[in-house]
Amino acid sequence: MFRRSRRIAYLAVAAAAALGLTAGCAAGGSSSGSSGGASSGKGEVTLTFLTFETPNLTAAYWDAAIARTSAQVPGVKIKKLVSPTADRASYAKQLLASGQLPDIMIGISPTDFVKAGALAPFSADQLGSFLYPDAGAIDGKTYQLPWATQAQPMVYYNKDDFTKAGIAAAPTTWSDFLADCGKLKAVGITPIEIGGGGTDTWADAFPLVAAVSADLYPSDPTFLADLASGKASFTDPRFVAAAQKVATLASDGYLDKAGLSRSYANTEQAFRDNKAAMYPMGTWFPASADTKAPSFGLGVFSWPTDSGQTVLPITTGGGAIVSSKAPSVALAQKWALAFNTDKTNLDAEAKADGEFMAVKGYTPPSDLGANYLASYQLFQKAAANNQTVEAFSTETGTGALPSGVVSDMQKAIADLINGSKSPAQFAQALQDSYKKNSNGG
Repeated sequence: MFRRSRRIAYLAVAAAAALGLTAGCAAGGSSSGSSGGASSGKGEVTLTFLTFETPNLTAAYWDAAIARTSAQVPGVKIKKLVSPTADRASYAKQLLASGQLPDIMIGISPTDFVKAGALAPFSADQLGSFLYPDAGAIDGKTYQLPWATQAQPMVYYNKDDFTKAGIAAAPTTWSDFLADCGKLKAVGITPIEIGGGGTDTWADAFPLVAAVSADLYPSDPTFLADLASGKASFTDPRFVAAAQKVATLASDGYLDKAGLSRSYANTEQAFRDNKAAMYPMGTWFPASADTKAPSFGLGVFSWPTDSGQTVLPITTGGGAIVSSKAPSVALAQKWALAFNTDKTNLDAEAKADGEFMAVKGYTPPSDLGANYLASYQLFQKAAANNQTVEAFSTETGTGALPSGVVSDMQKAIADLINGSKSPAQFAQALQDSYKKNSNGG
């Protein structure tokens, strides 16, 4: 769900229309209760819940999930609101500015609302059901329920191409990875597909995201916090070394540089069309592969490290946030927690949008596709062994990179891949962007 919001933003969704709420009317959607913030006259509190609709997350999906949750929380009646566009964050900000912020919202980054003092934090006790209770914490407080996780990226590969190149198993070390890339290139197969064309500049970032996450974060998990305090810099030799790995892949001819002009959709299609053997991508890809299977056998592995130790970059978040001015914050939080921990709701989200539900003890339904399950098993093993780190550039909470830095980074990666910037120059460009985009910078 949170991934969908991120990708929709990447795909340049039009700004939300300036619509206001009127009493008793749900914007862009339907009402399943009386007007927000009021008593129904039956001892119930009516709470507004801002949702959004997509081809996967339909009105029926939301209605069923709301009904299931409400049955568990007596005293609450939910009035469903639907964002008029997919850019629900902008719409929620409009509602905040007009004093009509919904009581509960989902799939929206909390940062700007926290700055406005508009959200109520969850307590440590309330977060006990989640695998990553501190994910996205802002100044030590968690405002968004961390209900879903995605790995960004895993490496999906064409098993047939690996067989043609004489590769018997997926690589685990960086040296083996480079050797396998060489074997693929030797038999005329481009090793790695990338994207980045048009508005989809984000699609070129995954090799760098993987390298920084796997090489830098295990030894320096506070890198972004240190960056914010001035104790660290993108020019740190360890960051430059991660950028060097991307430059090496490019200079050795292991990246499909033609992909830099392809949209995200065309990049996925290029992988399906055998333009390259490997596809570093977020774990939403298996949902696509399970829906429409490629013409070849598909495998998956985590980005290799120098030591061979598994390090899986993940992003966790996307759950409900609660207004600090809800008519009953306690009931709003109770309902939000029930929504984000109900097993049927979790199953529905996993099936509809390919999420890894980050709730303790959760097991996905057995009828999910083989590619989803293969990716989920890798994540589950890494999580159990404490081998996950936050995915570089998609962090949330305190210290998260300013959006302008991420945008500049995605553009600069093309220069790194094309050789017009050295790794050191690339790192300096990011540091300059960070100073420019940071508050007071």
